[in-house]
Amino acid sequence: MLTPTHDINQSTRQHRKTLMLWCAIIVCALFTLTACETGADAESNGKLNVVATTGQITDALANIGGDSINLTGLLGPGVDPHLYKPTESNVATFSSADLIVYNGLDLEAQMYRVLEQMDDRGVSVLPIGDNLPDDELLNWDAQFPNDPHVWNDPLLWSQGIELMRDRLIELDPENADAYRANTESYLAEIEATHNEVMALLDGIPADRRLLVTAHDAFGYFGRTYDLDVIGLQGISTESEASAAEVKDLADLIVARNIPAIFIESSVSPKTIEAVQAAVRAQDFDVQIGGSLYSDALGEEGSGADTYIGMILSNAQTLATALGE
Repeated sequence: MLTPTHDINQSTRQHRKTLMLWCAIIVCALFTLTACETGADAESNGKLNVVATTGQITDALANIGGDSINLTGLLGPGVDPHLYKPTESNVATFSSADLIVYNGLDLEAQMYRVLEQMDDRGVSVLPIGDNLPDDELLNWDAQFPNDPHVWNDPLLWSQGIELMRDRLIELDPENADAYRANTESYLAEIEATHNEVMALLDGIPADRRLLVTAHDAFGYFGRTYDLDVIGLQGISTESEASAAEVKDLADLIVARNIPAIFIESSVSPKTIEAVQAAVRAQDFDVQIGGSLYSDALGEEGSGADTYIGMILSNAQTLATALGE
């Protein structure tokens, strides 16, 4: 018995629809797969995805890695790393990284939980300060066993730069020669800057070699360049100074005839302004000697938008305000 023609046509049409549907599914799947691969390639270009927290670390990695890495800096000019809390976007950036470099020593206190999670997930993480020699770190207190502001000693920071170089070589040995050459050049620039800073600060008289700021970020700088350092709020910007501490500091400034105290680019000036008012209450005039870059680099074009520029800018500000 012959099958009616319209049944054959209907069956054929159904078969064609099914075939076309499956073809469409396969094409879409292939397109999606290709798009994903292309997107990943476009994002990495075969290079390491490296994320840095502070501007100082970002600048170091830019000099070490050059064009061999994809670099993302998390904290921009004027951002306080003590107080910064990671956003969902930051977490996504961390998750896609091959390497995360951060300062450590409790500087990025609000980020530690996320950074530990990234480490548990197998992302390579490098806390610079935690890997520096213990005997070269400044002690502080029970909450902050070590001062985290290690970049303010260019010689100690140079050891941190070598740690970054070594980790990049470990993860990307094909570009080892470039990382080594870039690091050698960068360290030579830092050494030259260190010598220039010493020459600038040598002009400050012995009785004026007191650096007063809101929070204690310049301990390593003071140790390296022979300056007494007082940061009224302590190591972290989360703490606040008492009225008694403000008065005691004002007494010291008057007793030593210190001409200038300093605000910081990433810290509220209210503490230093309170000290200035307390000094003036004793009929002594102390000036705000300028703004120092402590925890963050400066804005683009400020002259302090690189690590070397930041160190030089601070030295020039101090030499001008405290020198005779």
